[in-house]
Amino acid sequence: MSTCHYDWIAHHAARRPEAVAAVNLEDGRRLTYRVFDRRIATLARHLQEACAVSPGVRVALLAHNSTDTFELQFACFRLGAIFVPLNWRLALPELDAIVADCTPAVLIYDPELAGVADELTRRHGIVHRLLRGPESPYERAIAAAKPLAAPHRLMHDDVCTILYTSGTTGVAKGSIATHGMNFWNAVNCIGVAVLSPQTVLLCVLPLFHAAGLNIYANPTFYAGGTVAVTRRFEAGEALRQLADPMLGVTHLHGVPAHYQAMAAHADFATADLSHVVGAFVGAAPVPVPLLETWRRKGVVLRQNYGMTETGPLILNLEAADAARKVDSAGKPVMHVEVRVMADAARDAAPGEVGELWVRGPAVTPGYWNQPEATRAAFAEGGWLRTGDAVRVDEEGFVTIVDRWKDMYVSGGENVYPAEVENVLYSHPEVAEAAVIGVPDSRWGEVGCAIVVRKNGAAVTEAELLAHCATALARYKVPRTAMFVEALPRSAVGKVHKPTLRHQFRSAVSGDSQT
Repeated sequence: MSTCHYDWIAHHAARRPEAVAAVNLEDGRRLTYRVFDRRIATLARHLQEACAVSPGVRVALLAHNSTDTFELQFACFRLGAIFVPLNWRLALPELDAIVADCTPAVLIYDPELAGVADELTRRHGIVHRLLRGPESPYERAIAAAKPLAAPHRLMHDDVCTILYTSGTTGVAKGSIATHGMNFWNAVNCIGVAVLSPQTVLLCVLPLFHAAGLNIYANPTFYAGGTVAVTRRFEAGEALRQLADPMLGVTHLHGVPAHYQAMAAHADFATADLSHVVGAFVGAAPVPVPLLETWRRKGVVLRQNYGMTETGPLILNLEAADAARKVDSAGKPVMHVEVRVMADAARDAAPGEVGELWVRGPAVTPGYWNQPEATRAAFAEGGWLRTGDAVRVDEEGFVTIVDRWKDMYVSGGENVYPAEVENVLYSHPEVAEAAVIGVPDSRWGEVGCAIVVRKNGAAVTEAELLAHCATALARYKVPRTAMFVEALPRSAVGKVHKPTLRHQFRSAVSGDSQT
């Protein structure tokens, strides 16, 4: 186990104290590395003394995007504590299960999420809470505390973050991230995105996701650049920020839905994006016409691929190859090994579809409190089974063909059908249910529920969707529900999803306007 001798923010505060580390675009706050470093140090001291936070203690955040997210993250790191960003879009039952799993001692939350925070506190006996926002207890704590005297000495294998992601079983799993994973991911990202002290990253992805935190925000801090944080993506505002010469954005990472929305905006044609040198897209397949639209604008969208469990960056497409390899996610980044398996014992030949396996120092050691899920995720030799079907061409470029599992992506958010199916099955008039993703021009994919009613039942589509909305985040609620007499099944009795996709993906229009 190697020791982490570095503190990224403190390092740059000592070398370039007046360089801008972070910009909070909601209120215009600009934090130099000197100010950012002090705020982190005083927040850490407050958490240590007022909240009894010590190494290994979980600290949860239920809040919209802001620079405070990174302050809390780095404050936890200095204490050896574990940062747990919660997805504020989740329904209370979903958050309830996550909080029960990670048992945080501290919950920091936004004013508009106070009701949810109150209920989670009541149910789980969270001892310490801190309301954030202007003139809040969070700000008063930072102003009143002295800086932390001595940061905790870290090891590369120490857990630093737990990121919750739904699984194919419908149960949320906490993917463990270590300090070593963050380090190696930063090294990988700096290489492919060419991050430097001159980098200005526009951060539009939610910071409860691995991509929001680590492609390319934390790597930008590692490089000594600037991270400009948006509270929430809005196409017109994002275009204005990209074109703002005072902000000087050089890099952006988003999902296809972000780039689609900006390209469709009235201001896209006149926006000056000439200073954007790195525009990256991932999380879902990218339509070729969208890539061409941005290329005509002078911006080459570079596809990449990753997973929460891998740091997350695995594959990246170089700008020079973007035009001739439009269907590819690129090649493995430097400190990542990949393998394509036709089955558990045989590597796939070039061009043959197989499951992508990944190994390297940025891969998670497993899932929090779930040893069985951890064992199931890994093959012999430390290979993580991604569950994604890919093929590799003769030049080594990897194309994501389909999802080995049944997960689909809606607006950049992973949706696992089993989780939605569990909710559908809880309706008293549902006998059987299956969920698939269907194409949608705005969100990439949306859910379609195929349902068998119980004998004599008359539940309607609207009633089922309303039922789902009481227990699921909005993006997980199916857009449509179709009723059938029976679900197709395989010879061993499993629901045969390929048959459902063949029947319903073309028959159901997923196009949405809301």
